[in-house]
Amino acid sequence: MTVHFIGAGPGAPDLITVRGQAIIRRAPVVLYAGSLVPREVLAEAPANARILDTAPLNLDQIAAEIESAHRAGMDVARVHSGDPSLYGAIAEQMRRLDALGIPYEVVPGVPAFAAAAAALACELTLPDISQTVILTRTSVRSSDMPPREDLPTVAASGATLAVHLSINNLAKVVRELVPIYGSDCPVVVAYRVGWPDQRFIGGTLADIRGKVKSSGITRTALILVGRVFGTGGGFADSRLYAADHHHVLRPAKAPR
Repeated sequence: MTVHFIGAGPGAPDLITVRGQAIIRRAPVVLYAGSLVPREVLAEAPANARILDTAPLNLDQIAAEIESAHRAGMDVARVHSGDPSLYGAIAEQMRRLDALGIPYEVVPGVPAFAAAAAALACELTLPDISQTVILTRTSVRSSDMPPREDLPTVAASGATLAVHLSINNLAKVVRELVPIYGSDCPVVVAYRVGWPDQRFIGGTLADIRGKVKSSGITRTALILVGRVFGTGGGFADSRLYAADHHHVLRPAKAPR
């Protein structure tokens, strides 16, 4: 018996990995985060599988469900949104399983920031503009941020930012980033990426708050900040494919 922590991707059923889907197809027990994972992701679960939405359950109740499956010798597909290594709250679940002696594995998934970049047809690391992506969040109702991980500190480099779980803190995000990025810095708010009703609201640090307020979006949104979102094609080519850039698979030609 094994518990499989599966990253289901951002929402679209066809963005789950082949490995994750294969596990769901054979799992007798499927526990999924129903507030973030669409039921369509579980469409190929066995007809007789026990499928349970864990959104209303606390950690003790989730652990009890897994322990019950363990006693019955049944594998569990524990399905989370995005990639479970990012704000997935799997560490405390694995700690419980360690204490119970229940084996588990983690199956990665497509994170929301990557799916948003794909939908926007945007590269997050452009030459001479940004070569770093920082994934972070702010403190709202979730756990406090550790010391030295406040937004101005982590954003000091001017890197491309993917600010999670913070749409209700947008005013604070704008206020803290304007001195670093400038009020004209492009921003994209990505709402329910990968779902049928996904939306993207583009603007700048100067006007994004008003646009989001008018949209009525209050949850399930990612805040993307950085100059990569507003280049208009004005950036240098990467050296990767430059004619005079040589490497082991493309050696320099001998002079004639």
